[in-house]
Amino acid sequence: MSSTESRAFGLIIVGDEILSGKRADKHMSRIIELLASRGLSLSWAEYVGDEPARITEALRRAFAGPDIVFSTGGIGATPDDHTRQCAAAALGVPLALHPQAAELIRERMRDTAREQGTPYEPDRADNVHRLNMGVFPEGASIIPNPYNKIPGFSVRDVHFVPGFPVMAWPMVEWVLDQRYAPLHRELAVAERSLIVFGAMEASLTPLMEAVETDFPGIKVFSLPSVDHPQYGRHIELGVKGDVRQLEAAYARLKQGVSDFGASIGPELVR
Repeated sequence: MSSTESRAFGLIIVGDEILSGKRADKHMSRIIELLASRGLSLSWAEYVGDEPARITEALRRAFAGPDIVFSTGGIGATPDDHTRQCAAAALGVPLALHPQAAELIRERMRDTAREQGTPYEPDRADNVHRLNMGVFPEGASIIPNPYNKIPGFSVRDVHFVPGFPVMAWPMVEWVLDQRYAPLHRELAVAERSLIVFGAMEASLTPLMEAVETDFPGIKVFSLPSVDHPQYGRHIELGVKGDVRQLEAAYARLKQGVSDFGASIGPELVR
């Protein structure tokens, strides 16, 4: 974990409600922002419905791979929550009530009883059931939840948080800052691009390949558009990556476009 180049970040978003369109996913855009603010980036994302076999397979790949992975959703204790059980199945380990998670859940139940002005009854059936939210794969560690104290959990480099953004996002931040601070970059990834008229992607490909070869810390991107309301048919051509190489790579790209004979429109900085 000595450098960002050796680690990639992935995201698994669990829930039928996302795939059915009942709810719009908000996690991916926010986690991209949380990573970017630390000079990091998201390499891949996967959506999975509430199907145990598919969740288990997605998690099996996550545990087997080298990436740092966040999984959102499905860690509650209702019949459609399968993520905890699937994580244990993917690891081949039993589920167990985590002692620290159990105490935090009991603390939350005591807080709720006090707020409602009712006695705390730990043996009441619904309170006993709530402890299932602290049943994690054996060997898991907890992720604190500042919103309501009900924790998430981590196993190695796979981290499980609730589907609720108000809980999930600060928990993801905690993991990034507590577990992966050595990966944070002081120099964030930056991006520069320009609008190109009168060229095709295929004809610009050799230039793009040459820039990536000459600047190993840089990626070149091409975003064609045929009906943009402002620019019409064009290509947004740009570079992104290590700011220490960005300006030189951009200058090389811009000169290449000019040498090609294409028209250069507005230049963009992000």
